[in-house]
Amino acid sequence: MSVAFIVYVVVIVVPYLRRKPAPVGDPADFEWHFFVPCRDEQAVIGETVRYLRSTFRRAHVWVVDDDSEDRTARVVRALWRRNGGYDEHLHLVARTRPEARTGKGDALNAAYHALDEWLDPRKSRADVVVVVVDADGRPAPNCLEVCAAGHLFGDEQIGAVQLDVRMSNVRTRPPGRTWASRAFGLKLAQLQDLEFRTAIAAIQTSRGFTGTISMGGNGQFTRLAALDSIAGEERQPWRGSLLEDFELGVHLLTAGWRTGFTPDSHVAQEGLYSLRRFLVQRTRWGQGTMQCSRYLRRIWDSPHVSTLGAAEMMYYLAQPWMQLLGSLLYPVPFLLLLIGTAGDPAQVWTWFTGGAWILFVIYGSFGLLPFIVWGPIYQLKCLRSKNIFRGIGMGLLYAVYIYTFYITSWRALLRLVRGRNGWAKTRRNTEATAGVKVALDS
Repeated sequence: MSVAFIVYVVVIVVPYLRRKPAPVGDPADFEWHFFVPCRDEQAVIGETVRYLRSTFRRAHVWVVDDDSEDRTARVVRALWRRNGGYDEHLHLVARTRPEARTGKGDALNAAYHALDEWLDPRKSRADVVVVVVDADGRPAPNCLEVCAAGHLFGDEQIGAVQLDVRMSNVRTRPPGRTWASRAFGLKLAQLQDLEFRTAIAAIQTSRGFTGTISMGGNGQFTRLAALDSIAGEERQPWRGSLLEDFELGVHLLTAGWRTGFTPDSHVAQEGLYSLRRFLVQRTRWGQGTMQCSRYLRRIWDSPHVSTLGAAEMMYYLAQPWMQLLGSLLYPVPFLLLLIGTAGDPAQVWTWFTGGAWILFVIYGSFGLLPFIVWGPIYQLKCLRSKNIFRGIGMGLLYAVYIYTFYITSWRALLRLVRGRNGWAKTRRNTEATAGVKVALDS
């Protein structure tokens, strides 16, 4: 365990801490198109469109209304008609059932087809970049110049780039009936911020060495030529998995494209305050990972993925299954100890006080350290705070937070077995709690 932790620190933590900002490029070298998939996003879409249009004036914004049951489309149309004219850089892609509400991937494919029809056929598709942003997403103002850099889209072999992800509400205490509920909600949002800005960012940085940087559902930049290359005869770059972002990365990597990750810019989104909504979201992610297990053979056989890269991707795909197995095996030693104590308490007590307790301390310490280490790092590197004790406290909470994935893995498996593969939409914090559907189970 000691060796494993040292390897973890050297391979994951040190490269993350040592990384320096890279040079930027000229956004004018590319044409940028933001895809914003929306399903019942009336609460947030107006501000998001205003932000994107005012911050990235030369970029086009494509809002995909996935047959929303609220006023999402009406809000976008009102923004399209402004000052007695029309915003030529704002586009609404309206979908209707039965084709609509079948998943984020299908909504993105609809935007891809709309862009394909609109785009000048003389335009070089290698110079067109599609940016996927959530309905509450806020890409940093410098994201285009960062992604236009020579080591990212300036390199013709780079097919996609993923931005760092941050939570925008880590200092905003949520509404609630009690102090405890407000404190819990805020801490949950902060732990999501810690997860993305430290652990996930570090893993993405280390994937630069294996050539397996994966895409995220928010802040995902993809060259249009790369999307074309994997679209197939049906012209659908995004497929049917609930983890459509990772799935997209698999197809890009196995088609010979390289992917990039940059922490020099970021996209901000809402961290969830509700544990119930958080579990719904992570269940969807876990189920999507399980679905992507069908690509194991594709990854293994691809000549474009190195052996080390294939091993890394296969390890990622195995994680929910390992969590299922671990949840069955980890309690066994403690159950045996409990049974032994019931049979002969004196002997077990003698064995325990004779030094066996040290084994439990070592086992627990090295089982928790890979998670606890991110608390102080988050405190120092991200919050610029030297409060080491608060950092250790955040690390301990993060360890507890990670163990919720054992719950979501079982929920994901249950949905998979029952054939419930519908898209489970995560409700925004700003949505009313009454009368809103949390998930589609069919």
